[in-house]
Amino acid sequence: MRVLLSTWGSRGDVEPLVALAVRLQELGAEARVAAPPDEEFAALLAGVGVPLVPLGPSVRSVVSGAKPPTVDDAFRLARELVAVRFETLGAAAEGCDALLATGLMPAGARDVAEKLGIRYVLACFHPFGLPSRHFPPGARPGTPSPEGETDNRVLWEQDAQRVNALYGEALNTHRAAIGLPPVDNVRDHVFTDQPWLAADPILGPWQDMTDLDIVQTGAWILPDERPLPAELEAFLDAGEAPVYVGFGSMAMRASTDIARVSIEAIRAHGRRVLVGRGWADLALIDDRDDCFVVGEVNQQALFPRLAAVVHHGGAGTTTTAARAGAPQVVVPQIADQPSWATRVAQLGIGAAHDGPTPTVESLSAALGTALTPETRARARAVAGTIRTDGTTVAAKLLLDPASR
Repeated sequence: MRVLLSTWGSRGDVEPLVALAVRLQELGAEARVAAPPDEEFAALLAGVGVPLVPLGPSVRSVVSGAKPPTVDDAFRLARELVAVRFETLGAAAEGCDALLATGLMPAGARDVAEKLGIRYVLACFHPFGLPSRHFPPGARPGTPSPEGETDNRVLWEQDAQRVNALYGEALNTHRAAIGLPPVDNVRDHVFTDQPWLAADPILGPWQDMTDLDIVQTGAWILPDERPLPAELEAFLDAGEAPVYVGFGSMAMRASTDIARVSIEAIRAHGRRVLVGRGWADLALIDDRDDCFVVGEVNQQALFPRLAAVVHHGGAGTTTTAARAGAPQVVVPQIADQPSWATRVAQLGIGAAHDGPTPTVESLSAALGTALTPETRARARAVAGTIRTDGTTVAAKLLLDPASR
């Protein structure tokens, strides 16, 4: 069996597909991944022997410019991604039995599968944006009252209109070019009535959020066996467990002094600091020996050795920290991240920072919650409940749909 897995997004959108591709190969299937051509994604795939099909522009070129993308940039990117999906996936999916798509609204993927007559699956890594025709009060942002249910339905219809505005014209133009009829609701067309949810049931429960027939597989986790660098090992061994701060693929444009704020807030608790450079290019602010900076690193090996993890609230980082039993402070920036922050706080495994731009005082206050013995104990308890079989569940469903 041959499977094409497709995404466009940051590492949190790519690494889970790599994990699924590896598991599919272990089960005897042929898998390839269509993903952005960023160097780190190419290296990730090459490291596990999974072929990369370059798809669209590099993510870093889009999100790491001097200025944040504009509305015009969003429309331009939407049109570009639709076009490259029809072209790139149309060629790469020839001879495949299934096409699974995820990442930034993958308009065009289902259409390629439809034209080729192969199975299509939409997967998402969080439950917070699942389409629904019915929302119980309070299940979505809005007024938690009987009136709020109507308000939420209106908001969700507006979201469908926004997606149509971004993708509708381009999608239907390309569908017509390959002999397919137009679609009226791009969002619902992309999601289908039975999307997959690749999130842990404890961290990302979906019940009462949607009326779709959700298939929850658990998170898709790529095992990481890399040793930690010797210099990092030496720093970890030289004192008490440090607090890690890193924001992954977030450029953090709104927080130009985020490194200083984070280091000072952590030092205010008498803790050592481990700074993850990330796409924000965080750096040390002085030459004191209580701080150390790292680049790309095995977080699965690192996080269990930390006092706490301060991060942006991506699905992957949240899950890795939860598996490690490390208390978290989530400083959400965009998209699903505020919802992950809320869930971390609800579970008692950390704190949700109020807003994307911390001050020394606000971050120190959040750390005050995360660094308590009670939060540490709760984080360790929840760690034991996190599922690790998500890729196995998903791979078997792809290979044998009747196994659900």
